[in-house]
Amino acid sequence: MTLATAGRQTSGTLTTLLMAMLAMVAVMATAPRVEAQALSCSFSMPDINFGEIDLTANTTFSTSVTFGVLCSGAPNQRVRVCPHFNAGTGGVASGGNPRSMLSGANALTYNIYRNAAFTNVWGSLFWGQPPPPPTINLRLSAAGTATTTFVVRARVNAGQTTLPAGLYQSSFAGGNTVISYNYRQEGTCAAIDLDNATEVPFDVRALYRGTCTVAATTLDFGTRGVIDAAIDAQSTVTVTCTNGAAYSVGLDGGTTAAVDPTQRRMALGGNSVRYGLYRDAARSLPWGNTIGTNTMAGTGSGIGQPLTVFGRVPAQTTPPPGIYTDTIVVTVTY
Repeated sequence: MTLATAGRQTSGTLTTLLMAMLAMVAVMATAPRVEAQALSCSFSMPDINFGEIDLTANTTFSTSVTFGVLCSGAPNQRVRVCPHFNAGTGGVASGGNPRSMLSGANALTYNIYRNAAFTNVWGSLFWGQPPPPPTINLRLSAAGTATTTFVVRARVNAGQTTLPAGLYQSSFAGGNTVISYNYRQEGTCAAIDLDNATEVPFDVRALYRGTCTVAATTLDFGTRGVIDAAIDAQSTVTVTCTNGAAYSVGLDGGTTAAVDPTQRRMALGGNSVRYGLYRDAARSLPWGNTIGTNTMAGTGSGIGQPLTVFGRVPAQTTPPPGIYTDTIVVTVTY
């Protein structure tokens, strides 16, 4: 009796232990299947388009786009994404700054940045330059999905006024953009090589059309008691046109719409003072508004080009005292 009872107890004990061991094997077998669930990420990266810019303004031009990430995989797992932007087909200077867009043989410098202050260049761990890419960390939901965005900023540098007009471009295809990603704890992109490498091509472009701006100073003949001799004075018209752009500068007939550039009128009420505007110091070449006849022609350099306006009040009957004025419209045709 005693042996039989002990035998049944021993058998019951063995059965319990065997079941426990089988349960542990089942847990160990299913855990890796959760971890090994495939990670898949897709990305969106629009073109960086500065639109139309005017380099003669000698300022920076900035824009931004949104880089998008959509990942799916094992629930609640951490994912690290590393978007590597290389030089682009326009090339890059030593040190990773600046990058360039090209229009033929002409290079327009710019760069891509990771921060709103435009100080941290967005680079790559694979281009041989110091600036790294940003690290984008996200955690998958209980359903195994996650989305996030990152602002990509770009800026064209100032100080490029002498470049000619053109469409400037750089392509980030053909290995110039590599997005790597994998399951990782949060950290930097240095730990990810080319895991799940994905190319997301985009272009950078800026259109610089030929343009001109103009500014003028006042032509002041001073103060006179009588006009018994010619009174000469001069002022300046400054034209700033795109490098290589041909232009013509005309001066209209003033408020009295004078047809003859030497017979303009400064007025005070019903009284007037006759005067003329000229293209030369000898006052022999009248400056009018007929292109190819009495206008001034030039070719832009990208920086301001001053043109002297020579004025003359000829001797004439002196009108009543007062301040006599006229307004001239300067027209630049290009």
